[in-house]
Amino acid sequence: MRTRTRKDYEHRLTWIKPSFLWMMYRCGWGEKADQETVLAIEIDRGGFDWALRHACLSHYDPDEHPDRAAWRWELKRAPARVQWDPERDLRLQPLPYRSLQLGLSGEASRRYADEWTVAIRDVTPLAQEIRSRLRCDDAPGALALLPEEHAYPAPGGTPGLRRVS
Repeated sequence: MRTRTRKDYEHRLTWIKPSFLWMMYRCGWGEKADQETVLAIEIDRGGFDWALRHACLSHYDPDEHPDRAAWRWELKRAPARVQWDPERDLRLQPLPYRSLQLGLSGEASRRYADEWTVAIRDVTPLAQEIRSRLRCDDAPGALALLPEEHAYPAPGGTPGLRRVS
């Protein structure tokens, strides 16, 4: 078994998934192995905007980068990366619009842990209750339990924003 070093963790990304249903898709309503606990982490808006302003797209896009080499250079130096994935519906099926995923590393990851985190709530029971209602064909009841979400006015310059807005 390989022992991980501090350097290994500096290159790992911590992913923020602002959409509840996208997170349920990712963790399988808290039923996937090692993803049985679902936490809602509230972070400071200034911190979130800082991460977006210092982010790079997770993939090469010729509309955003002059060439692949420029994108690779930006990806190496950026403390955050943005990925746009299909949003999910109540049955976790893809919707025709995108949801932001924000990966943090290095300075952004440290700021997230030490400065930006405002509150942490365990929403595992909520995920289990919604899943239970869906299994009983009570979609209206499940829908009524979803956390209220609003469109986030991302700051100008957010990578990939032109493609999704």
